[in-house]
Amino acid sequence: MATSKTVLQVLSGGLPCPHRFDLSFGGLNSVLSICSDVKRRKNRGLVYKKLNNGTRLLGKCTSRGVGAVTSGGKVKCIDRWESMRCKCQKAESFGGATANEWSPVSLPVNGVHGATNIFERGSFALKGNEETQSIEEEAWDLLRASVVSYCGNPIGTIAANDPNSTSILNYDQVFIRDFIPSGIAFLLKGEYDIVRNFILYTLQLQSWEKTMDCYSPGQGLMPASFKVRTVPLDSEDSATEEVLDADFGEAAIGRVAPVDSGLWWIILLRAYGKCSGDLSVQERVDVQTGMKMILRLCLADGFDMFPTLLVTDGSCMIDRRMGIHGHPLEIEALFYSALLCAREMLAPEDGSADLIRALNNRLVALSFHIREYYWIDLKKLNEIYRYTTEEYSYDAVNKFNIYPDQIPPWLVEFMPNKGGYLIGNLQPAHMDFRFFTLGNLWSIVSSLATLDQSHAILDLIEAKWAELVAEMPIKICYPALEGQEWRIITGSDPKNTAWSYHNGGSWPTLLWQLTIACIKMNRPEIAERAVQLVERRISRDKWPEYYDTKRARFIGKQAHLFQTWSISGYLVAKLFLANPSAAKIFVNEEDPELVNALISANPRRKRARKIFKQPFIV
Repeated sequence: MATSKTVLQVLSGGLPCPHRFDLSFGGLNSVLSICSDVKRRKNRGLVYKKLNNGTRLLGKCTSRGVGAVTSGGKVKCIDRWESMRCKCQKAESFGGATANEWSPVSLPVNGVHGATNIFERGSFALKGNEETQSIEEEAWDLLRASVVSYCGNPIGTIAANDPNSTSILNYDQVFIRDFIPSGIAFLLKGEYDIVRNFILYTLQLQSWEKTMDCYSPGQGLMPASFKVRTVPLDSEDSATEEVLDADFGEAAIGRVAPVDSGLWWIILLRAYGKCSGDLSVQERVDVQTGMKMILRLCLADGFDMFPTLLVTDGSCMIDRRMGIHGHPLEIEALFYSALLCAREMLAPEDGSADLIRALNNRLVALSFHIREYYWIDLKKLNEIYRYTTEEYSYDAVNKFNIYPDQIPPWLVEFMPNKGGYLIGNLQPAHMDFRFFTLGNLWSIVSSLATLDQSHAILDLIEAKWAELVAEMPIKICYPALEGQEWRIITGSDPKNTAWSYHNGGSWPTLLWQLTIACIKMNRPEIAERAVQLVERRISRDKWPEYYDTKRARFIGKQAHLFQTWSISGYLVAKLFLANPSAAKIFVNEEDPELVNALISANPRRKRARKIFKQPFIV
């Protein structure tokens, strides 16, 4: 009864908010059962749902406590303190240390503890002055101001927090992809609770039924975003309830499902475990089940002949029509990274054997496909220029029947003598030669690109700094679509005009991916140079979402100010440069077993048509 009394005091406001609520199912059940004892007349029990032989709590707090329930397509939590926020200054770590006692992660390199590696070279950060320190302090204040709470627990950060904006749209929601740099910033500060809550609550949203015009996508799809709403409770005049309202693409502009959300969720789950040391989250039955659902959705057999994921336009960070349908590099790099992360975290059990086998086979095929067919440098460009077309043969050189006339004039001048990159997309008779920054950077981070290719990508960024970075890091893609090409490919999208938004706009949030890639390749000076550019003006410009024009001189014409992932992207870049070893929570080192599998598989071997010795009887 002592425990019940304490909980009742907290619920009635008699005690200060505890440092954190235990959102493990065991801890949540305790609170829920006590709440149920307090007001049995409500008769609102826990709700469970069976999923793939695993049980997932969709739970609910029965009166004033912490919990969630799905009701009428929404997750609800009854809450009598309408604007409750945790006032704690320190988050507990799972090892018992507070945030101030947190120390950088120390992980083995290729399984060997104590090995010398690129991450153990001390701080790469520039010596700060008062101006840069004030920018960082401002950024942290803005990031914390963007935090969204659900039933008193921090659960994510809204996309933008501009008090003067008259066009909110869905920027007041928590986006899966947008939260990633925010989550990293909190992890690196030792504030693990918000990331843990985010992982578990978005997992609950995964189980919802998603429909558009009477059609539902496959199980395992994660939402693009969600919003916490406070609405009156019908049964009581003074009571309110908090509702989680998710969007799986059915309300998004263009109605596109977010393919990258589930991939980022897996990548963040691994980073959380490595940074916090708390592996209990990834070992939970419901988390394992959710991860398997994402993998099965991605690994499902289809009509495609390629190991890459086939997606529609607008299914990732570039969420509007930009001609990236098919096999865009950004999705393939995140897919490869998520497969590697999931392989580390999947529990070894009989039910996972087939999934792990399919995962390993896909990794080998995907790695070879991207490295071999997406890579382009001056030598490869000359090969394409001399391609023979219409080859009908198992041993064809021009496997995808690429016509040399597809090589755009700008590429001949753009390609440096030293350097190269992975093209944006590859389909039959079509190569998208545009440079897509996120896909190339994450190919370095995940080791999808080879060591030589990774250095060549950074060589190209340095050689073409004026085109790709200019006055603000960094172009989301290069070059921009213009004229008739823009009209045909974008559908005359007024937001994606040349050198704006997704069409060649400059996005400060990409700074954190650039920093990890540079640290991995032991070339931090590139990231330092980019950070210096950001610090010159981003605070004065009020942290815009993106910049326009070829040299990124203007704030984007429709850019939201105080954009959260612009803020968190800068902070994460600074944190990683100050503590390079922390970048290991995201980096995937090249797997020797995978390399050996590639060599033994020998995808370049000649293939002959099978000849059957005995005729078929029809």
